[in-house]
Amino acid sequence: MVNKDIKEGNPINRIGAALTRWSMKYMPDASIFAVVLTFLAFILGVIIAKESPLNMIVHWYTGLWELLAFAMQMALIIVTGSAVASAPGAKKIIVRLASKAKSGKHAVWLVTFVSILTSFLHWGLSLVVGALLAKEIAKNLRIKKVPFEYGLIAAGAYVGQMTWQGMLSSSIGLLIATPGHFLVDEIGVIPLRDYMFNTMNIIVTLLLLLFPPIFASLLTPRDENIRPLEDSAIEMIEKEDETVEKLPNDPSVGDTLNHSRIIAYAFALMGIIYIVYHFATKGFDLDINMVNAIFLITGIVMHGNFANYINAIKNAIGGVSGVVFQFPLYAGIMGMIKYSGLVSILATAIVSISTNFTFPVMTFLSAALINLFVPSGGGQWAVQGPIAVESAKLMNANIIKTALAVGYGNTWTNMFQPFWAIALLGITGLKAKDIMGYSITIMLLSGFIFILGLLFLPV
Repeated sequence: MVNKDIKEGNPINRIGAALTRWSMKYMPDASIFAVVLTFLAFILGVIIAKESPLNMIVHWYTGLWELLAFAMQMALIIVTGSAVASAPGAKKIIVRLASKAKSGKHAVWLVTFVSILTSFLHWGLSLVVGALLAKEIAKNLRIKKVPFEYGLIAAGAYVGQMTWQGMLSSSIGLLIATPGHFLVDEIGVIPLRDYMFNTMNIIVTLLLLLFPPIFASLLTPRDENIRPLEDSAIEMIEKEDETVEKLPNDPSVGDTLNHSRIIAYAFALMGIIYIVYHFATKGFDLDINMVNAIFLITGIVMHGNFANYINAIKNAIGGVSGVVFQFPLYAGIMGMIKYSGLVSILATAIVSISTNFTFPVMTFLSAALINLFVPSGGGQWAVQGPIAVESAKLMNANIIKTALAVGYGNTWTNMFQPFWAIALLGITGLKAKDIMGYSITIMLLSGFIFILGLLFLPV
């Protein structure tokens, strides 16, 4: 069916169909993808960095446990974002949005647009909201017997992972805005507002909101070429996660405390007071911990008591299982390319072939490549940041533009990297191969937005 669409669809549709055929045939599960990259990093370290096999294994083990704290922060971003998205008020909005989709093509545009828009606020929230919206839309369209390509709709929900690095939850922007960050002696503290609200980033962000939803909708296959749903996907579409826990008829003291709004709101008030104090005394100062704190408190308020909130957290925990298992794998990969000098070799090569005009794009492309091995904005900045900053100084380039180039590259190839899709796949019941052909096509088409912005727009 996909082969027929390659011949009959529009040019974008044909590209998507070809890449989807490739993905269905060759794309492994996300965990195996990480293992394959581990072997690749090992081989590159031996061949290019001239490290011995034993040294590469030592570098791998050294890195294996270096991102535990960051992994916990990332897990909390997913869990707290998921808890907010699954709150009754948020679910009502998702259900209402889902009802707006009248066709498979419109569903793809809607999910992609919402995913991108939400990513500007919080990338973890975008992932969960997009996945839940995709699932709810699939449920509605199945009831109405409207044809839809579920893998493409889910790929649209994943597009938010390509668009968030220039906005509020940007790990690089938050890190360089944090006093005492590891590059403070080289670049100082750069306020998040300077990182976000500059000409280039504003225009790139608006273009990312406009064009990728159009690209995604153009990938919609003909009705006769739509793939049937697998049983696992149908099961997840029909599954209902109940987050509201009712108070027993004869409640114990513990039950009463668990369901107490007074206790939940009193606890939330403490958090609200500190958040207000933080911004009142430090200005618009966001870091990863503050983002998590805001969503933690918001989730508690929206659920109304700890019984419901803890239930929501339990439902969300499954979405971070991949983070728990795969983060050490990627930390090991990071250790190999960091301690073997592979990143330095790559960055030096990039500078050697760059001009002042092309340097931002070459930094972007190198970041896009490194992201395949270190799929974490903060983790990648820890590895590539020092080289990027030093290279920018040698090229007399703008530091903020350089940081954004690394951030853009880091998120761009998320569409080729199934790591952050783990939570989405768990919610939708799909496999990486179901979405990656579509997400790669959207990535390739969206690349010109980043490249033209970095080449021609001032910061």
